[in-house]
Amino acid sequence: MEELPTEPADRALALQEMLVAMATSGTGVDNEYRLLRRELVERPETARLLPQFVRVCRTLSAFWQWVKAQAPTYAERRIMIREAFVPLLDFLERTNAAPADVSISETLESFDEPGVHKAWTKALDRRFDDPEGAVTLARTLLETVCKSIQDAQGAPSYSDDDDLPKLYRRTAELLNLAPSQHTEEAFKSILGSCQNIVNNIGTIRNKIGDAHGQGRRAVRPSARHAALVVNLAGAMAMFLIETQTARQGDASAASA
Repeated sequence: MEELPTEPADRALALQEMLVAMATSGTGVDNEYRLLRRELVERPETARLLPQFVRVCRTLSAFWQWVKAQAPTYAERRIMIREAFVPLLDFLERTNAAPADVSISETLESFDEPGVHKAWTKALDRRFDDPEGAVTLARTLLETVCKSIQDAQGAPSYSDDDDLPKLYRRTAELLNLAPSQHTEEAFKSILGSCQNIVNNIGTIRNKIGDAHGQGRRAVRPSARHAALVVNLAGAMAMFLIETQTARQGDASAASA
């Protein structure tokens, strides 16, 4: 019996090929199937991408009975299974499936403002293949969120020349997130750190992003640097949006 791989994408691929083998030869190790299936079902970000027949069939014997009724030939079964696994494998291979990616994605998608979710998904896609582009998109994401919140608050005071730190400071004031608006030292410190993160995202984008020309001694970000910047930008964008949503809910409740 071969040892199962350790990487999430490789384990998903092993599950796929296990089902192909079952569908074409009627053989497989049920304990391994149950283990791999359970891992994917228990993670919300992978469960939603798992083929329906895997979610329904809890054992290999159940899958065998199902697949025989779905496709008469081995070739058809192979195609059907592998096509069904494409979304899951694409997700695991492209994003490295960090749990935070999914929660941030869901929040940004629900915000429903043009450009916000698009900038986030582009930044995710470029973290490992185009780190400089990912850093640039991280800043674009935060700029778009800040402007959208100011518009929603009916208090847009920005211009095309405003940099990210200025946009964030104004947005933080509107959401009561500026350190100066609080007296509790712990909150002031945390909110001050949030402001520093945003300021530094703007600075690092100017230094190593692809938005400006660079000399021969330019600093090139690695994939891990880009992943850090993108994840920090996503977390801050999510924090701003969730704060805006909570304040809108409080206002609606007060007026009801």
